[in-house]
Amino acid sequence: MRHLRPLLLTALLALAACGSDKPNAIPALPSDLTTFTVARADGSLQGRGWDGVLEAVQRADLAAQTAGRISAVSVDVNDRVRAGDVLLRISAVEQDAGANAARAQLAAAQATATEAEQNYRRYAALADGQFVSKAQIDQARAARDSAVAARNAASANLAQAAQQIAYTVVRSPFDGVVARREVEPGETVAPGAPLLSVYAPDALRIEVAVPQTRADAIRRNPAARVRLADGREVAPAEVTVFPAADAASHSVNVRVRLPALDPQPAPGTTAKVEFAADPRSDAGSGGAGGTSPAALRIPFSSIARRGELTGVYVVQDGRLLLRQLRLGGSSGGTVEVISGLEPGDVVARDPVAATEAIAAQRRAAEGGRD
Repeated sequence: MRHLRPLLLTALLALAACGSDKPNAIPALPSDLTTFTVARADGSLQGRGWDGVLEAVQRADLAAQTAGRISAVSVDVNDRVRAGDVLLRISAVEQDAGANAARAQLAAAQATATEAEQNYRRYAALADGQFVSKAQIDQARAARDSAVAARNAASANLAQAAQQIAYTVVRSPFDGVVARREVEPGETVAPGAPLLSVYAPDALRIEVAVPQTRADAIRRNPAARVRLADGREVAPAEVTVFPAADAASHSVNVRVRLPALDPQPAPGTTAKVEFAADPRSDAGSGGAGGTSPAALRIPFSSIARRGELTGVYVVQDGRLLLRQLRLGGSSGGTVEVISGLEPGDVVARDPVAATEAIAAQRRAAEGGRD
């Protein structure tokens, strides 16, 4: 009888398990739930990326070169200007007075030099007949040379005064766009005070600092891709690797020049530069060989945020499970997944629809148990 009890208990448990198969079955997900399969991003570039800031190749920060009061400002931010266009004017009262004084000094010096030249010629004519001494001839020559030097100095002072007047009219150094305006009419400025900033929008570049271990690989394979803030991806027109590393950070600067774009991105915006070169694939680097895998990118709209948790709903064994992710940069409606997903994972495209599907599964499971 004692031997029959364990057998009877086992049979009862088996019958209970068979009878509960239907209530414990996982209800199917709604047919209208849209999903996608995670795959690696397409593209031949498989290297790392570095963030940089766009800057204009040709840029000028115009500052005052003379003191005065701003009398007129002819341009404003975003205005397009041509080379030589007048941007602003500074009052030239003091500069005009200085120029007039310099002209008067030059006229006086010119008269003195003319008189000294005539005296020297008289003494030189009398010297032939020995009517004057050699010392008198030397004094006349010295007076003439001194007067000529004073005249030249006065001429230089006039040129300097004229240049000060020219500084009161600020002109555009090249064709470009006004990026910044620092002054208004009526303000008083001193030499060195910032006035305007102008940049040429047709030529932009990015400068990033890469580790010294990757500099040689980039020199050998300068292929790169630039991801702009608006989601566009462009191939650079030129990649320049600096010849020396920074002594403090031991990094090497790489300058990437962008091609002409329409519309052209604004200087100061961020962009990411991705280089195809990978030191591990370079035989001379002593690496193990192979390249780093391409990044995983998923639609930004599939991300679910629950407080500090960022994740996606993954279909696993017929259920929807919220899986936490570590994300990278986003561009073009997609975001890079650093960790949390693998190629082949099935992810719900809409997190709101996923939560509704989970609720429907729970209701269906509770109805089955009833």
